Amino acid sequence: MRKERFIGAACFTALAGVGLFLRSRYEREQISVEPVVIETDKIGKKCTMVFLSDLHDHQFGAGNRRLIKAIHQVNPDLVLIGGDMMVTRGKADTTVSLNLIRELVKRYPVYYGNGNHETRMRRERHIYGRQYQEYVKQLQRLGVMVLSDRTEYFRSDIAITGMDLEERFYRNFKPNHLHAEEITEKIGTPEQNRFHILLSHSPLYFDAYKKWGADLTLTGHFHGGTIRIPFLGGLMTPQFQFFLPWCAGTFHKGDSHMIVSRGLGTHSVNIRLNNKPQLVVVKLRGKSSAKL
Repeated sequence: MRKERFIGAACFTALAGVGLFLRSRYEREQISVEPVVIETDKIGKKCTMVFLSDLHDHQFGAGNRRLIKAIHQVNPDLVLIGGDMMVTRGKADTTVSLNLIRELVKRYPVYYGNGNHETRMRRERHIYGRQYQEYVKQLQRLGVMVLSDRTEYFRSDIAITGMDLEERFYRNFKPNHLHAEEITEKIGTPEQNRFHILLSHSPLYFDAYKKWGADLTLTGHFHGGTIRIPFLGGLMTPQFQFFLPWCAGTFHKGDSHMIVSRGLGTHSVNIRLNNKPQLVVVKLRGKSSAKL
């Protein structure tokens, strides 16, 4: 009897494992288009943006045609990229990212902020050589605004800043704290009379982003927590933090907002459960027009 129970339990476990594997494989190929509406009195005309993060070389169909189609269906005014478009683990291939962006710039202004994989490629010259510099050159030739600790503008009422976080902020288990004063030292003060968007790859530092003066911070990095459990949220971040509240979603502190994308791809731990890849759509609306 014990042997039969053991065999039955083993079979059930194996079937459950296969089921979860197939479900994860299915989820990794989905695109969830999720709009967030933000009202502000700092813009004079409504604006729609899409935010891409953590693609990690993934392709939704040949040439990412399904992702491109989803973006075209939104028809945004601009595209924002939050980094980690490739995987840098001893080698890096920027082909997928460049092919996607080459298509996007035909129709939209594109603003690109770095994630930890881009900054690793730049930092570890002994491994990647000049690959980061060549990547940036190709992006700039395409007309992409590369925001490495710098600010660009869209229209007269929107400022967009990309901030590169150093390796110490991505440390496993206990990353460094970040203070608003450090942000000011890196990228200057925010534009008070414009709606100021900050692209900063880690969502751990919402307090600092708010105190610095960001109206909206767009982040990613945590892949939604890999496995999302109802009422508990994301299971684990890439920095081995468990059930961290900031794994995904939209957060508000006063007039400051932070959107944490679940990302579009995976790496290392190639699992997604209850955690479909996310195309974030941000709809900025003037407070007066939003009431109409």
